[in-house]
Amino acid sequence: MGQRQRDGTERGDRDRVREDADFDSPFSEPIILPLEDVLDLHPFAPHEIRSVVEEYLTQCQASGFPVVRLIHGKGRGVQRENVRALLARLPFVQTFHDAPPDAGGWGATLVTLSPDLAHPESKR
Repeated sequence: MGQRQRDGTERGDRDRVREDADFDSPFSEPIILPLEDVLDLHPFAPHEIRSVVEEYLTQCQASGFPVVRLIHGKGRGVQRENVRALLARLPFVQTFHDAPPDAGGWGATLVTLSPDLAHPESKR
């Protein structure tokens, strides 16, 4: 039997519930973002960043965006490294690097996307 917590749940139960439910989201439906060549990641919770970036870049590539700027902030560089680890494994990302100083410097990453050969009619 697990260790009993002050709220009456056992430690294992509470951890399992946290994994299964998204308590941070006050929305019952997905939030639709306008598709642009810039995505500011500040409004998103850290655990959402990877899935948001992957889906957003997938949609940008399908829509023919050649370059997208991801604004992750400077801070200690944790979010920057998490984003870049994801970018390194996405097959449709050609390159990524720091944005120029006037576009965020090392607080933003410019991502060059491969053309979507499955949808050649969607050009920007």
